[in-house]
Amino acid sequence: MQILRTVAELRQWSRACRTRGQSVGLVPTMGALHAGHASLICAAAASCAQVAVSIFVNPTQFGPNEDYARYPRTFDADCALAASEGAAVVFAPPVEEIYPAGAATFVDVEGLSNRLDGQSRPGHFRGVATVVAKLFIAAEPDRAFFGQKDAAQVAVLRRMVTDLRLATELVVCTIVREPDGLALSSRNIYLSPAERTQALVLGRAVRQAESLVAQGERNSSAILAAAAATFAAVHEVRVDYIELVNWATLEPVETAAPGTLFAVAAHVGPTRLIDNTILG
Repeated sequence: MQILRTVAELRQWSRACRTRGQSVGLVPTMGALHAGHASLICAAAASCAQVAVSIFVNPTQFGPNEDYARYPRTFDADCALAASEGAAVVFAPPVEEIYPAGAATFVDVEGLSNRLDGQSRPGHFRGVATVVAKLFIAAEPDRAFFGQKDAAQVAVLRRMVTDLRLATELVVCTIVREPDGLALSSRNIYLSPAERTQALVLGRAVRQAESLVAQGERNSSAILAAAAATFAAVHEVRVDYIELVNWATLEPVETAAPGTLFAVAAHVGPTRLIDNTILG
């Protein structure tokens, strides 16, 4: 497996693959890879002849009081996992390669970028859309693979791809969970044992919403009220949002139709976690 550091190297590799008639898959990550990332790389390897995994902790998607400086960085272990799941290259650029000195161009998906995570993390989705656009331009992938856990991010990126007429197909893979239901996240490493137990409330709220819909409940207010009561039982956890939204627009809905996104975000101690499900 090769480790590439520059956009020119990544583009040269991708175009060489295409010259040989090989499709290219891209798995964008910020590193600290876990089994959820492994599932994305595995899916990419099953779908594409060649796979690139990007490892880049993107500074523009972190707010001024967020965890950019302490975000877990486990590069050697990440490379080993990527290779074991079938990646041909890891793209690990320095910050100045992605954001040259004086860079003044950003991608802002208006409307969607201010909803869900974008409402509590201003500028977050602007940073996400910008870095993903840069990765798509550099790698020119046929397909890019993302996890459903970042469902709001997926909505923003789908709109970006549509609006900019990009050729890359977005593939969304299911959430990978621990046996007790906690969605895998690189930030789970921050949790103390007590916080780890408290964090299970996110998964419980998700399963409760699924159960209510399976039983025939469609009223948004009833589903949200039940989820709020579930969170209220774990008073140490501070809710950021509990929402039922149209997955394409991230706007609230009154009825949980098939395909509706139920999404939650909460602070467990100092750590912010998210979870969701697609109902129906």
